[in-house]
Amino acid sequence: MRFRHPDGSTVHLAYCTNVHPAETLDGVLAQLRDHCEPVRRRLGRDRLGIGLWLARDAAHALVTDPAALRGLRTELDRRGLEVVTLNGFPYEGFGAEEVKYRVYKPDWADPERLEHTTALARLLAGLLPDDVTDGTISTLPLAWRTAYDETRADKARAALVTLAERLDALHELTGRSIRIGLEPEPGCVVETTHDAIAPLTAIGHDRVGICVDTCHLATSFEDPHTALDALTAARVPVVKSQLSAALHAEQPADPAVREALGAFAEPRFLHQTRTTTPSGGRQGTDDLDEALADDGPLPDTAPWRSHFHVPLHAAPAAPLTSTLPVLKTVLTRLVGGPHPLTRHLEVETYTWQALPPELRPRARGQLTDGIAAELTLARDLLTDLGLKELP
Repeated sequence: MRFRHPDGSTVHLAYCTNVHPAETLDGVLAQLRDHCEPVRRRLGRDRLGIGLWLARDAAHALVTDPAALRGLRTELDRRGLEVVTLNGFPYEGFGAEEVKYRVYKPDWADPERLEHTTALARLLAGLLPDDVTDGTISTLPLAWRTAYDETRADKARAALVTLAERLDALHELTGRSIRIGLEPEPGCVVETTHDAIAPLTAIGHDRVGICVDTCHLATSFEDPHTALDALTAARVPVVKSQLSAALHAEQPADPAVREALGAFAEPRFLHQTRTTTPSGGRQGTDDLDEALADDGPLPDTAPWRSHFHVPLHAAPAAPLTSTLPVLKTVLTRLVGGPHPLTRHLEVETYTWQALPPELRPRARGQLTDGIAAELTLARDLLTDLGLKELP
């Protein structure tokens, strides 16, 4: 979906296809047929943006076979879909029964991460619509925090510098400008937007910036205004933003609240949980079940937030809620001013099938309805900010 900002520029809104995990090119093509095109039709749109997730095997098949890439581009056009952004965070196995810590491998100290991201950039240059020259890719925020020493930090920094040089060369070759955004996430080396500033300014290249995920920002209890002011002051570009909402528990000491939270503790994804301390700091656990344990380390005197991407249009039932207000504040700052701070927005709720059983979509059509409802909410937020929806 495209929108005209009051300054005349185009803002793109997509939804991320990692909600339909597929490891192979055939699986990706099936996604377009079975999920993406039905969402477009449900919205009554002639064109729908998708934030494509290409796992290692699918990306390899495309980058080694130009005919396959042309075929994917043709299939996108035929189904009324367009791609200006990729989700390059998960490498493979995102549809596994247990993902947890595996999603952080390989990290930016491993050569595989650089080669995979380079491949994604080349593919995106070939998938961009004819009238679009700028593409974006979100990626792992360096590494998970454990086993990350100075040696690995040096390797990661060198890899990102090499990537930036490759993106420059790709621009010269194709005329397409591809930028990469580190996506801060709780538990990672770069947990917050503040953590991103030092490594990104050290790299000092405008093709390597930040992806602001509004669920992650909220889970870490970052103040949106402080975060975005700091990024602007440091001249760190907001390459893209993922529109997502976290799980919020206002009174975690209440047994009813803890019982409700327990329904979201599940074995597939990691649900980092955070709270604030009286001194203004943060305290957290790597997963929700760890926080809920009888001897759990989190104090329960302040609200808890958990990294669980809940549907934007459907906050959990009381006594829980979501951090949708944080998303709204971030979006206002990103695109509600005289000029947008980013032009690529992506709804990313990949946890539909990890929701408590009574909330999960039971049929493909229900998932289509849910994704369409999320995009409708995002569209309404954008038009309320003065952006005009384009055909």
